Amino acid sequence: MSKIRILWADDEIDMLKPHLIYLKEKGYDVDAVNSGDEALDLLKENHYDIVFLDEQMPGLSGIETLESLKADFPNLPVVMITKSEEETIMEDAIGSNIADYLIKPVKPSQILLSLKRNLEHRQLAGEKATMTYQQQFRELSMRIMDRLDTDEWVDVYKKLVGYELSLEKSDDSGILEVLNMQKSEANNAFSRFYEDNYHDWLYGKGDDKPTQSHTLMKDKVFPALKEDKKVFFLLIDNLRYDQWRAIQPLISRYFRVESDEVFYSILPTTTQYSRNAIFSGLMPNEIRKHYRNYWIDESEEGTKNRFEKELLEEQLKRFGINKRMSYNKILNLNAGKKLYENISNLMTNDFNVIVYNFVDMLSHARTEMEIIRELADDEPAYRSLMVSWFEHSSLFDIIKYLSEKDISLFISTDHGSIKVTDPVKIVGDRNVNNNLRYKFGKSLAYNAKEVFEVKDPEEYFLPKINVSTAYVFGKSNDFFVYPNNYNYHLKYYRNTFQHGGLSMEEVLIPIISLTSK
Repeated sequence: MSKIRILWADDEIDMLKPHLIYLKEKGYDVDAVNSGDEALDLLKENHYDIVFLDEQMPGLSGIETLESLKADFPNLPVVMITKSEEETIMEDAIGSNIADYLIKPVKPSQILLSLKRNLEHRQLAGEKATMTYQQQFRELSMRIMDRLDTDEWVDVYKKLVGYELSLEKSDDSGILEVLNMQKSEANNAFSRFYEDNYHDWLYGKGDDKPTQSHTLMKDKVFPALKEDKKVFFLLIDNLRYDQWRAIQPLISRYFRVESDEVFYSILPTTTQYSRNAIFSGLMPNEIRKHYRNYWIDESEEGTKNRFEKELLEEQLKRFGINKRMSYNKILNLNAGKKLYENISNLMTNDFNVIVYNFVDMLSHARTEMEIIRELADDEPAYRSLMVSWFEHSSLFDIIKYLSEKDISLFISTDHGSIKVTDPVKIVGDRNVNNNLRYKFGKSLAYNAKEVFEVKDPEEYFLPKINVSTAYVFGKSNDFFVYPNNYNYHLKYYRNTFQHGGLSMEEVLIPIISLTSK
């Protein structure tokens, strides 16, 4: 690796020789000049990794040099050094996108720290993250093999997500492979835990019952409606917990996170089932029985979740909550812009629900469009693409607007998604649904050891279309493939993001409570 090259401009550069010698002894190449003009000339001739710039130089001042430098080299880090602590000078420098700001007299150690902070931060952060994960690996593996309860599984998943996000800064592909193997191990154990306990949770048995899709509003959101503040509930379709963590720094500029929690999605982890359960406060078959006009079977024509507003209104009535409410669903860019333009009108309501479908559309587009698949080739790239959308979205504009109001804000989702890698063969007739993570029908053939099977759907509050209907769910990173055209479907769908099945990524999803700062 070539040495880091530094350009240092200071009209008293001769007095800084001890600093220059110190940096050279540390392995840096340093070119030193006495003026801004000389610095600009050298920049045209040579490549530099960073510039140290004295603010008070005769002739071309540090601020003027900085402006010229940034015009030609906008991404070059510049550290401004000055004797003055005047606020206006500091604001001028910061407004010109400096990387750091030091007050004279500077010590060699301060210079070294600034270099490491600006040029070696990613490497140092990656090394620190790798060391931390290596130290915690064995303890985490022991926990995964233990008999964990619902809260402990949430804690394990949050830790794995934290390591995944921090290890993005590491160039050690080996440690990332170890983490992925541990996540797979955890998913296998979590799937067994979910299978063993899901039935009891649905019937309210035991002290370990988590908040689930159909109890989310009752457990987490409705209590806030008893307070004086207006409540906004933002549901971002298909938002995984790691994606929430990725956009959290942006939101935290404007809101204070009161609680960062995870709830358990019901099965199937798809919009038709999990989101309808959230807004109705009922399991899918209960919706079908009590509100048949609001439930669309998978074999029927039409959008499967078109009655979310009506279901939410019915849930509010059941709990005796008489509040002025609005419901908005955003399916495209223009609808988002229109809602933002009219956001002030929502402030007359006590309870506002906004559904954004972008992340779900992104996961589908990644499967179907080659260019999106290339842009989001792996988990970090997929998160990055999502963050980029969010930062420039009308949703973020709405959140920034709401930060100026005295409100309670909830951010949540209906399910997550998982990158599928391992095919599981299944056989069914032409009436079997198309989802790759769960199947239902009357003539399914599969290896029972490879799936979570529900032979009596009504026992799990799922619609039973005919007398022999059964449901099967893919686990961990599996996806269902028919024997016909097996190789084609294997190649097309492997490494795509899917949902509907049983994994931590799909089931353990965020419910975040925030208040404006």
